[in-house]
Amino acid sequence: MKLNYAFLFLVLCIGFTSCKRKPKVDPEPKTTRADLSRDSIYLYAKEIYLWNDAIPTYDAFNPRKFTSESSDLSNYEKELIALTQYKINPATGSPYEYFANGTDSKYSYIIDKADENPIAFVPTERSSVDLEGNGNDFGIKLTAYTYPDKSFELMIMAVYENSPADKAGLIRSNKITKINGTTVGTNYDTQKDLINTAINNNIMQLEYVNFTNGVASGSPVTVNLIKNSYKSSPFYATKVFTAGAKKIGYLAYARFSTLSNSQQGFTQAFNTFSTGGVTDLIIDLRYNGGGYVNTAQYLINQIAPASATGKVMFTEHYNTLMQANNANILKNQPYTDGTGKIVYENGRMLTLDDVDYSVAGNTERYLKAGPLNTTNTISNIVFIVSGNTASASELVINSLKPYMTVKVLGTKTYGKPVGFFPITIENKYKVFYSLFQTKNSLGQGEYFDGMTPDVVDLPGDDFYDDPYHNFGDSQESYLKKSIALLAPGVVITTLGKTAETSTLLAAKQRTSQARPMAGGNEFVGMIENRPKLKQ
Repeated sequence: MKLNYAFLFLVLCIGFTSCKRKPKVDPEPKTTRADLSRDSIYLYAKEIYLWNDAIPTYDAFNPRKFTSESSDLSNYEKELIALTQYKINPATGSPYEYFANGTDSKYSYIIDKADENPIAFVPTERSSVDLEGNGNDFGIKLTAYTYPDKSFELMIMAVYENSPADKAGLIRSNKITKINGTTVGTNYDTQKDLINTAINNNIMQLEYVNFTNGVASGSPVTVNLIKNSYKSSPFYATKVFTAGAKKIGYLAYARFSTLSNSQQGFTQAFNTFSTGGVTDLIIDLRYNGGGYVNTAQYLINQIAPASATGKVMFTEHYNTLMQANNANILKNQPYTDGTGKIVYENGRMLTLDDVDYSVAGNTERYLKAGPLNTTNTISNIVFIVSGNTASASELVINSLKPYMTVKVLGTKTYGKPVGFFPITIENKYKVFYSLFQTKNSLGQGEYFDGMTPDVVDLPGDDFYDDPYHNFGDSQESYLKKSIALLAPGVVITTLGKTAETSTLLAAKQRTSQARPMAGGNEFVGMIENRPKLKQ
């Protein structure tokens, strides 16, 4: 067979040319807006996070790997949680922010700014009533107290002022027997979803019974609730009890809301205490998850003796990079006033990089305010607490300890001696990193695992968070025990009536396990909204 040399030459030429052709290179992957936000979450943490020294390098951490969730916000949350799990608390052997078996961060979190509006109610959010006093739900905090056989009593633990529940006449100590016509209380495991679903709907029918002196009384009452927006006060109750020669002032406070939302209530309470000749105090913070630092500071100055004026109240400690004012990434965050308006100075926009983060610049001192304790006559104070007591609430307790005889009663607190201010990304999300630790005048502030009460509520004790009495009822178990600490063995009277005896031990045995339901979640945190500019 003759070869076609012309054809062979052509094939060889084509083959040779193909060998010389450059291999095809895949284009660089496109950088998305979400990628840049993931980078930002990492880069801010690397400079401003309280425990930034434990965060690995960018390449080792690889923030852009967090893409498996169904939304950008969920991916950002996963990244933030991962960033918070590096620094180990030597006292516990776990990360400082270890929470929910490592599936969440104890302190840091991120929100969509749209969800700050109470009209856009999100059932899983941390707060039922926000720190401005806005709510958009039924306005009740429910807890299921269970028996060993899984039957339970569904109790109202708190009702928010001006809410649909408040207007319907519901109070703490009401026992819910039916929801939307279905009897509840038979089996917690099979009915918890029914209850949570009902709480998160727009309309709910409740049947309940009242408790008088800790005992069910009267016929069941049915009410229909419609979810609605409302403005609520953070105060549950204010009372003065007479205990022999002592006058004991009692204040139950729900959250450290904005000072404008709380100040009037504080003024009324402390005027009542002053005119009532109060000699001792009980501050009930059992459901108070914290809030604004300046509101906590205001309360501290109302309580403290005048002799504390000028002395250190507490200090805020940022990481070393922040203290040296070298967290340059903060130049990307505008400095705003109390109304959220960007501040300019000599034509230049101020940023959070212009704020003083030194310890000296963040040392707060006492400045006595209000009509109470102006002559240093009140030295004894009891705080009622629980695992819901956190942050700004713990700050109040810790700050007063060096200057008063402080007793804490209840269960171990949440443990949050850290605070934050928001970092905005995409002009859409707010990231609340743990940024600073607070310490009192003695340098104490290591209660990351919670404050252990002086009088601890343990199984089998004769006191507990008593759902059968309302706030301010002297027979409510925690309050009764607190009064006994201040005035042991004394008969208590209020409004001229002698308090009746209750069967607390029997109630304790009946309701040994409390399980909070979805309604009435409280904010957990400490927000610093008073940044001081560098001098």
